[in-house]
Amino acid sequence: MAVANSSCTIFCFVLLFIGCSARRLYPLPSENESTKKPLQTFRPFNVAHRGSNGEIPEETTPAYLRAIEEGADFIETDILSSKDGVLMCFHDVTLDDTTDVAEHKEFANRVKTYEVEGANKTGLFIFDFTLKELKTLRTKQRFEFRDQQYNGKYPLITFEEYIQIAIDAPRVVGIYPEIKNPVLMNQHVKWPKGKIFEDVFVETLKKYGYKGSYLTKEWLRQPCFIQSFAPSSLVHIHNKTDLPKIFLIDDVDVTTQDTNQTYAEITSDHYFDYIKEYVVGIGPWKDTIVPVKDNYVLTPTDLVSRAHTHNLQVHPYTFRNENKYLHFNFSLDPYMEYDYWINTIGVDGLFTDFTGSLHHYQEWTSQSPTY
Repeated sequence: MAVANSSCTIFCFVLLFIGCSARRLYPLPSENESTKKPLQTFRPFNVAHRGSNGEIPEETTPAYLRAIEEGADFIETDILSSKDGVLMCFHDVTLDDTTDVAEHKEFANRVKTYEVEGANKTGLFIFDFTLKELKTLRTKQRFEFRDQQYNGKYPLITFEEYIQIAIDAPRVVGIYPEIKNPVLMNQHVKWPKGKIFEDVFVETLKKYGYKGSYLTKEWLRQPCFIQSFAPSSLVHIHNKTDLPKIFLIDDVDVTTQDTNQTYAEITSDHYFDYIKEYVVGIGPWKDTIVPVKDNYVLTPTDLVSRAHTHNLQVHPYTFRNENKYLHFNFSLDPYMEYDYWINTIGVDGLFTDFTGSLHHYQEWTSQSPTY
């Protein structure tokens, strides 16, 4: 009996040794890094605005996976915080419009009113919910005229889960996270050791290896643009990370949420001279670059040419395929619109809800270099 047990032990050890030393059928994502197809840098960047949210509810794992499948260079997200300080991918400060929170009667007493960017807003605020509570919610499509079949299926995701989606992609895919509503986040959420929202944001990127200035080898390995409408946030993180930053610019009648500066101030040559020390580009609302009247685009402003004079890239938002967003000049054809913005206006990147459309247009009209 002892001999049998000894033989069995030896046999099991041999099997264990073979199993441990054998090559895995499928390498882990990180093991594929050196063989991944690199980020293209020869044409304007295709930025998947909240994922491929024209098809799937925004800022969800399936929306980002679809965008990667369709050819996005970058997957974009908005970062807010839960009550317990966990950074979340979510656009609105309230949960009402893009989740099923209204169906959760246990949260009915959470409705509150806070001042948001100078005006009172009432709803169920993300920072009044813990991560555990947020994970019980399911997302829904923002617009009724878009596909509703995915409503109620997908959970909210964390900043770290979003990052992992990009890291695990079969090719190099960049991330484009926004420091969203930082004034509000720092008012309502507290982190240990005196850290603020922006600090935790940068620490998360560093945890996953994101570093390097624009187009360096480090950056090209894990590309990332940091974006914000709040210039003070971009200045605050300047010495905390050398990752490239984009200053977002709202409509002409909207002041900056943190410094209360007007559109005219922040698009002046004087301000561009100042902000270019902290950012590599601007991200304006596209109708401020080319004004619109009666659904026709008018004569373009000089914003893009002036930004380029100051060595600032221009990544306008947001391009959408639906007829209600396509101006008559383009015969309701998104490809004509892309052609105008890329070849006439000369932008360096485009935020789009329909990643596949922009990718198809660029593949059909531009020659890919041999890597």
